[in-house]
Amino acid sequence: MNKLAIGTAQFGMDYGIGSSPGKVSINEVKKILEYAKSINIDMLDTASAYGKSEKTLGELNVDEFKIVTKTRHFNVLRITDDDVNLLNRDFDKSLKDLKLDSLYGLLIHNVDDLMKPGASKIIEFIQNLKKTKKIKKIGVSIYENKHLSFVLENFDIDLVQLPLNIFDRRLIDNGMLKLLSQEGLEVHARSIFLQGLILMENSSRPRKFDRWDSLWKSWSEWLNDNEISPLEASIRYAMSFSEISKVLVGIDSVNQLIEIMNAASGVLPSIPNELYTDDSLLLNPSNWDLI
Repeated sequence: MNKLAIGTAQFGMDYGIGSSPGKVSINEVKKILEYAKSINIDMLDTASAYGKSEKTLGELNVDEFKIVTKTRHFNVLRITDDDVNLLNRDFDKSLKDLKLDSLYGLLIHNVDDLMKPGASKIIEFIQNLKKTKKIKKIGVSIYENKHLSFVLENFDIDLVQLPLNIFDRRLIDNGMLKLLSQEGLEVHARSIFLQGLILMENSSRPRKFDRWDSLWKSWSEWLNDNEISPLEASIRYAMSFSEISKVLVGIDSVNQLIEIMNAASGVLPSIPNELYTDDSLLLNPSNWDLI
């Protein structure tokens, strides 16, 4: 099977710093899914929070794909039975919208929810979904190293979705990616283009990111010296790790998917230390409003 998986946020809403106006049309989504099947892409990543993404997928018959969806975030201090009831309703709606009887995976979208009193109720609910074969794998979507350490120490999971891109090697340097593989966990990499920021021309990048000017300068020079495009470098980097089972890419058009597939083949030059950063203000898009 193809190591690529398709992120479907764009199918239900505007997404990404470089996204074109409006969500992807259902006709274009159909073309994307048909082409994906033809090249053996077998996984779609979605969430009820992604606008009409799940409903759009359900209208196009996705029973040949493995579907991973995510829980809502609870803006509460303590997890209660009422919150679990909401999760239950959300999951039933996801199945209904997707027109499926079961899903490949359910990820806890915000690990902070697992750090709250009563969090065991969430895990118990999801474990019951697995026991009743409504899902195959229990997982988490993480942004920070501390979140991953907490989850591994306290919960039994099968799948981790984590950020990884050519600027961000925090989970590689601290050995966590290798540990996940040794523990037998399935690993999905996301943010490989940092919501499109890594692919943008210098002239198109929002000015607030100029504070990392030395990084962008090193990036441009390295790309030019090695005659490689940002897309080629980014996708080859993410695909190069044997520990990673799936590499998530957000797709706006079938031509974009074809371009990504073509870019994935080829040599990845040695990457200099100047292209690595551990600045979470840049690496975590949820922090961009703070810039």
